[in-house]
Amino acid sequence: MFKTLINAWNAKDIRTKMLYTLLLVVIYRFGSFIPVPGVDASKIAAAADTYSILSFLNLLSGGNFGQFTIFAMGITPYITGSIIIQLLTIAIPSLEKMAKEEDGREKIERITRYTGIGLALVQSIGIVSGLQNQAQIVTNPGFLSYATIGIVCTAGTAFLVWLGERITDKGIGNGISFIIFTSIVSSVPQVIVSLVSNVIMGTYKWWILPVLLVFVLIMVAGVVAVDRAVRRIPVQYAKRVVGRKMYGGQSTNIPLKANANGVMPLIFAMTLMQVPGMIGQFWPNSGFYQFYQKYLIPGQTAIGGIVYYVIYALLIIAFAYFYSSISFNPIEISKNLQQNGGFIPGIRPGKPTGEYLAKICNRLTLFGAFFLMLIAIIPALLMSSFGLNSMFGPTSILIMVSVALETSEQLESMMLMRHYKGFLG
Repeated sequence: MFKTLINAWNAKDIRTKMLYTLLLVVIYRFGSFIPVPGVDASKIAAAADTYSILSFLNLLSGGNFGQFTIFAMGITPYITGSIIIQLLTIAIPSLEKMAKEEDGREKIERITRYTGIGLALVQSIGIVSGLQNQAQIVTNPGFLSYATIGIVCTAGTAFLVWLGERITDKGIGNGISFIIFTSIVSSVPQVIVSLVSNVIMGTYKWWILPVLLVFVLIMVAGVVAVDRAVRRIPVQYAKRVVGRKMYGGQSTNIPLKANANGVMPLIFAMTLMQVPGMIGQFWPNSGFYQFYQKYLIPGQTAIGGIVYYVIYALLIIAFAYFYSSISFNPIEISKNLQQNGGFIPGIRPGKPTGEYLAKICNRLTLFGAFFLMLIAIIPALLMSSFGLNSMFGPTSILIMVSVALETSEQLESMMLMRHYKGFLG
């Protein structure tokens, strides 16, 4: 990875993209020090440490929620909006038809953007209103104060969405994933200092540090190994004569990654698991919120932990298959192979090829989903048994490593395309 970064830095056009991405990240971090007016940040920070839902939001926002800056809502509302719109695309025929049109993807993206911004407004006002009844976090309660808080937080989320799109278009990597990556990385020094301080003070045993270090190294190695794992489907092209020339007769393969969906199913599952709690914050004394606290928060009750992790695992598997169905179309690939005289040895062209590719894809998707599920759940249970209750855990490490590998692969692709262009030129 470091060699790839050095080689990419030496290429002027790629270096420009890297500097552009770095500039936008610096702007994001500078914005993390601009507070929202009219809010007592110290009481918000105390609430973030009390409620696991708010701790999760604070983690994905890079600590912005705890300090209640203009980026307090982070990119989470946009992710939630993306989940809602993609699910509605399957359920509503008009949206499904729109997604298949030539400019349909842009329309869907625009709808997703507006939905995310609308959710940011609702969530920011709802969370502040819910906490106001318990902690009096608004210094001067009133319509104007709530409107200001909602507008500022919504503008912050809209700006982050814009930054993410600019990184995707003109920078390096997936912009939304990169913002989440930056947010989590910014929390690493604080987590390390807190962990070492607790060990020195005697809150944690001394052997926690070496155990965690080995644990992190094993996790990183496992994530890298699975991310690099590829199932190669052999493809043979038949020989054909056109005029006096012979074409085809070549052998190639279709590379299918073991975890082609990356970390997105996990992020979506994490976000969706927090939605009921965010809704329940509006009515803290309701039966719905009491049900949520009893059955959908790990650590509160034994049955709550079981139900939480079962639903969490099922959501990861469901989103893995959902993303796979969007990104990989075996029928289209089988048609393209047949039209170009290609076939998989031992498999008849056409429909049997599509069914074979679908079967392989389903197996790989299930493997990737189980890998994400194990990485997200088992280490979290082990950390809980050690008495470590920080929201920064295995999932955070998985997101950081996955985004870093994804960005490195994009740099390698850019370098490869650059060499090809130079060769053809």
